[in-house]
Amino acid sequence: MSKERKTLTSGNGAPVGDNQNSLTAGQRGPVLIQDYHLIEKLAHFNRERIPERVVHAKGAGAFGYFEVTNDEISKYTKADFLSEKGKRTDMFIRFSTVAGELGSADTVRDPRGFAVKFYTDEGNYDLVGNNTPIFFIRDAIKFPDFIHTQKRHPQTGLKDVNMVWDFWSLSPESLHQITYLHSDRGIPATLRHMNGYGSHTYKWVNEEGEAFWVKYHFVSDQGVKGLDPELADKIAGENPDYHREELFNAIEEGDYPSWTLYAQIIPFEDYKTYEWDLFDVTKIASKKDYPRIEVGKMVLNRNPQNHFAEVEQSALTPGNFVPGIEASPDKMLQGRIFSYGDAHRYRLGANHQQIPVNRPKSEVNNYQKDGYMTVNGNGGAAPVYEPNSLNGPAEDLTKKSNPFEVSGEADSVAYDSEDHYTQPGNLYRLMSEEEKARLVKNFADHMRPVESDEIKLRQIEHFYKADPEWGERVAELLGLSVPESVK
Repeated sequence: MSKERKTLTSGNGAPVGDNQNSLTAGQRGPVLIQDYHLIEKLAHFNRERIPERVVHAKGAGAFGYFEVTNDEISKYTKADFLSEKGKRTDMFIRFSTVAGELGSADTVRDPRGFAVKFYTDEGNYDLVGNNTPIFFIRDAIKFPDFIHTQKRHPQTGLKDVNMVWDFWSLSPESLHQITYLHSDRGIPATLRHMNGYGSHTYKWVNEEGEAFWVKYHFVSDQGVKGLDPELADKIAGENPDYHREELFNAIEEGDYPSWTLYAQIIPFEDYKTYEWDLFDVTKIASKKDYPRIEVGKMVLNRNPQNHFAEVEQSALTPGNFVPGIEASPDKMLQGRIFSYGDAHRYRLGANHQQIPVNRPKSEVNNYQKDGYMTVNGNGGAAPVYEPNSLNGPAEDLTKKSNPFEVSGEADSVAYDSEDHYTQPGNLYRLMSEEEKARLVKNFADHMRPVESDEIKLRQIEHFYKADPEWGERVAELLGLSVPESVK
C-alpha cells in the first residue's frame, strides 16, 4: 500500500500548483516574471554549488563515537571528553584528498585528510590532520605556493609535473613527506585501511596547570593496506568514487571501521633540548623516545543522511579547541588556525557553525550577531556588547589558556635546523629491499615527464644526501648520474 504523498511547496511553504509548466502569456509566452516558483527554482539551482574547497575538495564523511579506554589520560589533560575510562563522545570525520577537485579520482597518489570533530560537552574540538605524520612544508607562508604547484598550470589548465618537482626540489624540507607519499602507503587501499595523525605537536594541560606536548596517532584496527599504482590507475578510470563508495557500503552493511587513538606524551621542557624541533611538522618525534600511550577508540557507525548537508557543509578547523587542549608554536599550525576558519567564512558564511553538522552540542553564548544565514534566533533581545550590566554572558577566568613564555625580536625567522635528510634517510633504510625498489620506481615514474634535467638532478641530490644508494638508484632509472659535486 503506497504512502500518501506530501504536497510540493515553495521555499516559503506555499503549495505549488504546477511544477511542469512555466507561467506564460498564452501558450507561446513569453514567460511572466511573476512566476515566483520558476524564479525561486532557477535561482536556487544557480546557487546549489557552494564554492569548492581550495584544498581537500573531494571528500567522504561518517559519524560515530569516540570512547576513552585509558583511565590515566586525565593526568595529562583536563579535557572533559578524555576525563574517564568509558566516556563516549559523538564525533564526525571527513576523509579527503588534498589536491584534486570535487570530481577527481579517489585513488590518486596524494595525502588524505583525516579531520575529526568531537561534539564534546565543552564545545566542539576539531583535530584536523592527515594520514601522514609529517607535512611538505613547515611554515604557512609557503602553503599557497605549494598548493598552486599541485593544482593546474595557469596557461594550459592542466596538471603540471614541472611545477610540482620544481617546488619540491627547491624545498628540501618536503623530502620526508614525499618519501612517505611515494611509499607503499601513498595510495590507501580504502579509507578504512589507513592511519590518521594530528601531525602537529599540540599542548595538553591538566587540572593542576601542568603542561605537556602531545602528538596524536589514530591506528587503523583494520590494518594498513596500500594499492598497487597500476591497479589504482585502473580503478580511477572505472570508479573515481571508489573510496567514498567503499566506506559508505561498509558502514551501511554494519562493518563499522574503527581506529585506536594513541598519544605521544612529551614532557614540557623537552622542547628546549630534544634533538629535533618538536614544532617542525616536517619531523617526527621517535616512538622510542616517547612511546605511544593508548587513549581510546573511534568507531564509525552511521552514514550521512545527506552528503551535501553533512559532508560538503562540514567545516573543521584546528582553531576549535576545548579547555585542556591548546596550540603549540608550530608555524604551520599557527597559520592553519587562522586560514581554516577564514576559508569557512568565505565558503559557507560567518555563521557556518550554526549549520547542524557543525553545531556544538553545548550551549553557545556570545556577542557575534547578524550576517548571512543566522538561524539560531540571533540572541533575541539579549545584549549585543560586553562588558554589560544586563547579565549577559561573561568570561570564566578558570578557562584561560595555559601561559607560555615567549621572547625575542619581531622578525621573519627560519627554523634553526636545516637537516632535511636524516629522518627521510632513516625511513628509506627501514624499508625492505622490495619496498625500496617500489619507492625508487614510483619516484622515477613521477619525475620522468619533467622536462628539465636540472630539476631532476636537483631532486636527485636530495635523495643522495639522505642516502647515497637512494640517489644512485633513482638517477639510474632516469638515465642520469648523480652530480660529482654532491658525492
